[in-house]
Amino acid sequence: MDITLSIAAFALSILGIIGCIVPALPGVALSYAGLLCAWFTSYSQMTSGAIWLWLAVTVAVSAADYFLPAWMTRRFGGSRSGAIGATAGVFAGFFLFPPVGIILGPFAGAVLGELLNDRSDVPKAFLVGFGSFLAFVVGTGVKLAASAGMLIHVAADTYPALRDWFATTF
Repeated sequence: MDITLSIAAFALSILGIIGCIVPALPGVALSYAGLLCAWFTSYSQMTSGAIWLWLAVTVAVSAADYFLPAWMTRRFGGSRSGAIGATAGVFAGFFLFPPVGIILGPFAGAVLGELLNDRSDVPKAFLVGFGSFLAFVVGTGVKLAASAGMLIHVAADTYPALRDWFATTF
């Protein structure tokens, strides 16, 4: 059972990293599932504190991924309409036009929201849309960092058992 859990831990962790880039997969959640698989092995040295910490990171990163476009829209001078448009664009892009929609949805939503608010300032609307796109890039980077950290934790926890298994088998 430990071998199956170890394989699942690595597979889910790697799939989680892929899911950080491919919008249809919940990357950080998959990496956390891989971490849990490693934790359930008999040889795991992970503490329950580490599991809770990674759960908090998973929840925080997942929530930030949805709300970061609206926040960045506001930081780039956008109105409340632009922030609402960016948030609506995240969801609309995810469900209507995956995978391209998740990248362009926040941008288009922020631009449309700003144009609905003030049609005369088109350059500002595109600047706000750029802020929303930048939020997507930052969110993806944070998700990749969290998923890579979980993969490293899985590898560090699993390595001694794999080393001993290879030494006795071969």
